[in-house]
Amino acid sequence: MPKIYNTALGDMWDSVAFKVGLTESHTRTLMEANIEYARYYVFPANIRLVIPDVPRPRPEGLPPWKRGES
Repeated sequence: MPKIYNTALGDMWDSVAFKVGLTESHTRTLMEANIEYARYYVFPANIRLVIPDVPRPRPEGLPPWKRGES
């Protein structure tokens, strides 16, 4: 089941990405998953956005046990 985010008045794409645990670099992916709302720059309240699953980058320079590797 996909994650859903209900916008608050004044939300913008990058702030929504940040609020749901993504980064601003995922803004395009978020917009593509909600193409019907791409015309919005600043959201009104109560727009239901689908939050896509995106791969999380693995931290570099950490030992394997801190990267979640066995």
